[in-house]
Amino acid sequence: MQDFTDQLAAIRRRLAEAAGYLRIAELELRQPQLEAEASRPDLWDDQDKARKVTSELSAVNKDLDLFARLTADVDDADTLHEMAREEGDESLEPEIAEAAAAVEAVLDELEMRSLFTGEFDEGDAVCQIKSGEGGTDAQDWAEMLMRMYNRWADRRGFEVEITAVSEGTEAGLSNVEFILKGRHAYGLMQSEHGVHRLVRISPFNNEGKRQTAFSAVQVAPFFEEVSDEIEIDEKDLRIDTYRSSGAGGQHVNVTDSAVRITHLPTGLVTACQNERSQHQNKDRAMQMMAAKLLDLERKKREEEIAGITGEQQNVGFGSQIRSYVMQPYQMVKDLRSEHETAQVDSVLGGDVEPFMEAWLRWTRAQTTDA
Repeated sequence: MQDFTDQLAAIRRRLAEAAGYLRIAELELRQPQLEAEASRPDLWDDQDKARKVTSELSAVNKDLDLFARLTADVDDADTLHEMAREEGDESLEPEIAEAAAAVEAVLDELEMRSLFTGEFDEGDAVCQIKSGEGGTDAQDWAEMLMRMYNRWADRRGFEVEITAVSEGTEAGLSNVEFILKGRHAYGLMQSEHGVHRLVRISPFNNEGKRQTAFSAVQVAPFFEEVSDEIEIDEKDLRIDTYRSSGAGGQHVNVTDSAVRITHLPTGLVTACQNERSQHQNKDRAMQMMAAKLLDLERKKREEEIAGITGEQQNVGFGSQIRSYVMQPYQMVKDLRSEHETAQVDSVLGGDVEPFMEAWLRWTRAQTTDA
């Protein structure tokens, strides 16, 4: 009869750790408060607040239900194991092994949650992809990155709201801004902030030569409500309206109401062209500007974060955080965490989360060492 005592004890320890990083004790206190708010008859008088309450309640219920199910599954496995040992019944071994493996698999996935330690990690992210050195290849590369994140977001169940697009001169994208919505969207996506380098045989080179192209990804936490922490002086803004250049249904609506906002002291730029009116586009662009300014201030205040992630410099040689090599060999390598894979097509098809997890683990190790 196989002895599962040590394996089940190890699972118990991991489950106790999960109770900590899932904040189960806090959630158990928070749940009745949210339920009381959600049951108020006037809740939907303020739709923004109602959405926040119901969204938080859903997340709390999901975590508590998951933890309760895992606890019950371990209890069941323990009971089966004790029964099998008492009766010397080896026929129960496969059932016990399967139950233990199932709980371990869920805990493996959950343990990434322990890596989310930032104030804004659980929220949404405002993102921008800009083509850099490499001409048409760089613009094509920007569109390839956008496709990669779209496919990853689909797998994750995240929503991608594209707010502004500038098409490339011959192909691809010169610039694209989007909001990534989903639980831990910022916590995961922050790993992508920086310059991404592509090496391949260029489809735009008649001689079939190898070409290197660069695109920059910028990521900041996004808030539906502008935080009190940041004040924006209207005199510091230049607000331009223009006709959007998006390709209709492919990216955004083509309208005359697109808005671009430039924050003159910092040079930060945001744009929105997917809302129905100029007023709505301006409000959305202001939300994104506030998010970027708050992120900038946060990074200035927290010098250790800037020291870990590094400042993004020119979008070209020597500044990349990750290289995607398609020729003369196949390799994607993150230059910070040193995580790498030869499955380039898989990564470009959306399998980018292993790089995100490796970056989170690398960041925690750097923080611990510091």
